[in-house]
Amino acid sequence: MGVPQHFLYICTILISPLLFTYNHISSNNHTPKTLENSCGVMVSTLQSWPEPVVRVQSLSDSGINAIPDCYVKAIYDRPSSLDNISSIEANDIPIINLANLYANDPNLRKTTMDLISDACREWGMFQVINHGVSHHLMAATKRVWREFFHLPLDMKQTYANSPATYEGYGSRVGVEKGAKLDWSDYFFLQFLPASMRDESKWPTQPSSCRELVAEYNEEVLKLCSRLMKIFSLNLGLDEDYLENAFGGEEIGATLRVNFYPKCPQPDLTLGISPHSDPGGITILLPDDHVSGLQVRRDDAWVTVKPIPNAFIVNLADQLQVISNAKYKSIEHRVIVNSNEERVSLAFFYNPRGDIPIKPAEQLITDTESALYQPMTFNEYRTFIRLNGLHGKSQVESLKSPR
Repeated sequence: MGVPQHFLYICTILISPLLFTYNHISSNNHTPKTLENSCGVMVSTLQSWPEPVVRVQSLSDSGINAIPDCYVKAIYDRPSSLDNISSIEANDIPIINLANLYANDPNLRKTTMDLISDACREWGMFQVINHGVSHHLMAATKRVWREFFHLPLDMKQTYANSPATYEGYGSRVGVEKGAKLDWSDYFFLQFLPASMRDESKWPTQPSSCRELVAEYNEEVLKLCSRLMKIFSLNLGLDEDYLENAFGGEEIGATLRVNFYPKCPQPDLTLGISPHSDPGGITILLPDDHVSGLQVRRDDAWVTVKPIPNAFIVNLADQLQVISNAKYKSIEHRVIVNSNEERVSLAFFYNPRGDIPIKPAEQLITDTESALYQPMTFNEYRTFIRLNGLHGKSQVESLKSPR
């Protein structure tokens, strides 16, 4: 069985010195066998990092006054005064009270559904309150992860990850040698499908970590399921359409805990480079006290001011694909500062890896053709992991010409 055509296309991009357009690649005389061999070479590089891994937290704690060159972004990528910082107030970011969907007033229920629909179509993100997840659980989970990152380095190093799965304690995304890195460390773990979950890879210290992570993930998973039903109905689809298209009971779910240490030169780097998330939904539990997340609104950046006990809901690329771009994934980045560290938790609700994701047939009409060809999430995720973060170029580059 050969490698899927779209995966060959992705690998063609990756083995080239530049990110070519689809038409340029199609004009080259690449044989399927040549491209398939190239894919094998690229995938094999996932087994190890191209350079020794340095923990950003260790750099920060060392008291350096200047960050190493590998963290210094190109001038046009820096969060500087050259940025077009939006005049839109953070208060303009949609805030959804999910409890209103269960109100006795049908007009309030409809208004709330409409607000969610507008947020998905116009922003690709919103904040949600009264979401059903215990505030105590949210705070306790965030606290235990902050404690983990303040453990001695040798204890954390026992969970050091590799690019094969990214699971564990890490400090970079992408395997490009000499790439510019982000000013952050993280811990990444698999939750679903159950066959991929290995709790032995979860931290044993602090002692309550594993128990809290399991409980937190289960509760956030329920929230994702509720949101997917709402998104389906707002698209005019059956309530369970999106969940079933993602794999039903075999969907994927992962957790990434982000740690952003203090940075002596925050104007030269980023905590996370601009990107849209590759999966379906991201439920972000932000740091209550320190802002850092920025979302792109048109051609400007808007700083998100977290609301206590709220989640930030980011739509990701697979929802953009399956909605045929009626919903849009949100491009975002993270800035850092010199005074305070930050901790955030990102729960990723993803399609099952081997299911082709494509625009819902009910959304395709004589006047609105499908913008995307089928591609599995495994193929798309490999693209991201090999190529690193580059705004929304990945999902936009896969659009079919009308």
